[in-house]
Amino acid sequence: MRVSRLHDPFLRGQLAIAALFLSLGFQYATWAARIPAVKSDLDLSAAEVGVLLMAAGVGAAVSFPVVAWLMRRLGSRRLALLSQFGLALLLLALAAAPNYPVALLVMCVDGVLVGCLNVAMNAQGAALESRHERNTMAKLHATFSAGSLLAALLASGMTAATGSVGAHFGVAAALLAVLGASARTGLLDDEARADPTAPAERAEKQPGRRRWTVPSRPTLWMCCAMVFGTVAEGAMNDWSALYLKDVAEASAELAPLGIAVVSGMMVVARLFADGWRARWGDGRVVLLGSAVAGAGLAVALVSGGVAPALAGFACMGLGIAAVTPCVYAAAARQGSDALTLVAAMGTTGLLAGPPLIGFIAGASNLAWGMGAVAASAVAVSLCSTRIRWTPEPVVTEGPSRA
Repeated sequence: MRVSRLHDPFLRGQLAIAALFLSLGFQYATWAARIPAVKSDLDLSAAEVGVLLMAAGVGAAVSFPVVAWLMRRLGSRRLALLSQFGLALLLLALAAAPNYPVALLVMCVDGVLVGCLNVAMNAQGAALESRHERNTMAKLHATFSAGSLLAALLASGMTAATGSVGAHFGVAAALLAVLGASARTGLLDDEARADPTAPAERAEKQPGRRRWTVPSRPTLWMCCAMVFGTVAEGAMNDWSALYLKDVAEASAELAPLGIAVVSGMMVVARLFADGWRARWGDGRVVLLGSAVAGAGLAVALVSGGVAPALAGFACMGLGIAAVTPCVYAAAARQGSDALTLVAAMGTTGLLAGPPLIGFIAGASNLAWGMGAVAASAVAVSLCSTRIRWTPEPVVTEGPSRA
């Protein structure tokens, strides 16, 4: 039985793709954890740090045509490996950036490469589900959250051992190289996963007829759901601790629990969400989950206090966790261009959401900023009613039917 598990093509693919998701979460959280050090090294103001963070979001936002072209040119397997390697090198480039303009350029390129890896790894995950008729997207996204947690632990240890950003990012880049090498042999070949019945794929195979088309209405609703969902996800990770400290008046010891509660609930929910998808379907999971997330956080903000805030954060982590896996899977069924556009919007929301909430908080206060996060979750539930979901749930366990 153990030998058959080791040679199970579904498990091999799942582990390889999980390494990509782990890499993206790890790389993102690694540089985010050292923003204070980068700020100090480059002598930046708070406004300049905000623009630096926004540069990654801008890179992700403008990456759509580039990523779409690269997906057609290279395929998801090669694009995933190249962008994962590029993100490791960009950590070293950020550590060595001599001035603010160079750092801005590095972060903009980082946004483009994040967009590339995000599209490619989700295309691989969706192809694995389709090929073996087994749900796995939520578990794959759980490894993204696990990568963020691993990066936070490494950042804490490296900061205690040395104040050098270069040393920290060097170790992180080496770990990313190991993850990329481990993923290389298990990824799906694009030729093997092609679906000749998909309209987008048929168009790609007809020479001379390949051209950009206006996204369909369901795809646009997926884009909206993805933007709102990733804004909520990214903002909770970046602003929850500050909300506990400044608004809920939590102690310095309790304030970091905000991130721990959100991240922990997201990891747990994503480990179980594939089973929920199989039982209730993607549409119902997204609709109910995002409604619970928005309502739970809204009640916590109105109630005030540390305990309600932590309960609201738990609702947000639990409810929003399955949104991105389900929307990515739905977008992949619409074709590679739809997936690329939806993923670009997701990356934009994840990177641009935190500074956007900061702007709202600056214009009013952080309570209103967190209110915008709750409203984003509710908007996801509304968008989910307009999305074309999979007609029938698929199994999560049992032998492959490929």
